[in-house]
Amino acid sequence: MKVVLEHLTKRFPSRNKKDKSEVVAVNDMSFEIPDGKLVGLLGPSGCGKSTALNLISGLETPTEGKIFFGEDDVTKLPPERRGVGLVFQNYALYPHLTVRQNILFPLQNLRGEAKLPKEVMEEKVLEAAKLVQIEQLLERKPSEMSGGQQQRVAIARALVKMPRVLLLDEPLSNLDARLRLQTREEIRRIQRETGVTTVFVTHDQEEAMSISDVIVVMKDGVLQQTGKPQEVYNDPDNLFVAKFLGTPPINVFDGSVRGGTLFIGEDAVMKVQGVADGPYTVGVRPEAFRVRDDGPLCCALETVEVMGRDTTIISTHPAMQGVSIRSVISAEYAEGVGGETVRFYLKTAKVHLFDPESGARVRFAEAEAL
Repeated sequence: MKVVLEHLTKRFPSRNKKDKSEVVAVNDMSFEIPDGKLVGLLGPSGCGKSTALNLISGLETPTEGKIFFGEDDVTKLPPERRGVGLVFQNYALYPHLTVRQNILFPLQNLRGEAKLPKEVMEEKVLEAAKLVQIEQLLERKPSEMSGGQQQRVAIARALVKMPRVLLLDEPLSNLDARLRLQTREEIRRIQRETGVTTVFVTHDQEEAMSISDVIVVMKDGVLQQTGKPQEVYNDPDNLFVAKFLGTPPINVFDGSVRGGTLFIGEDAVMKVQGVADGPYTVGVRPEAFRVRDDGPLCCALETVEVMGRDTTIISTHPAMQGVSIRSVISAEYAEGVGGETVRFYLKTAKVHLFDPESGARVRFAEAEAL
């Protein structure tokens, strides 16, 4: 089921009695969720991603704009008539019911022509339980299960009535690191097996990038960029997106272009074409650095962290923004790094320029490392 948002806006009244201005949670958002894809709605806390999910589900009514499921305008439809399945951060299971009864509950509430015979409902419950691999736990109560198992029950309950759209609101936040990894892999598997269009809300960029077909990055209620995860990572539209995606995060410097040469501080690091002279914010991905004795970027060495396959070199530079520079290189190229300084040359494809005022990306036509 394709989902289309057209100029969606949601404003809430201010709770400040002295300030009557409205709070804009979602601001003129337009994008399309392709049929059968898993979309990661990504952004920091308070950016409006959960509000956007509530608008899609019908739990909130938009102030402006429209929502379409396929060709159907569902903007004014109540949640129960939209055909959505919801999975929340806190599982929201009925503690006094067994797993079987929790999964069965949505089917028991069907009315009219949609109402199903008891035998059919039992078959659907078993199918949903098998899909999330909890069929052996059907007689347990939620209190007798781990967090990961409870989340699987919540997913099965959302899927049992075969929703047109599955909505997941921070579904892994309450799980420990190992369970989060396992459960996100399960969500990806379940989505592929069912083919249901899925929206996955998270503030964790690693989660979103690892399982999403498309990511939607938000900030302060405004859509910043959409695209395939690796494409957005490689080609960010602005400094916020570049800084939000990536672990370790992108390294940011004060720089300038003079006569076709990019300077980081006073170090000339690249030749660039198609960029006007002037000051720029320079973003350098951790994997862009290569150690070379005559490298043009000279940094003060702080420490070297050996991580097995990779090595992280931590250094500083007068033009850097932030506490330190983190450079990730292959362990074989880190041998011999020591002393007070370390010199790098930079991979041009991993270096981005941004307007220092607006943060907008400034693209160059060609580049050549020095």
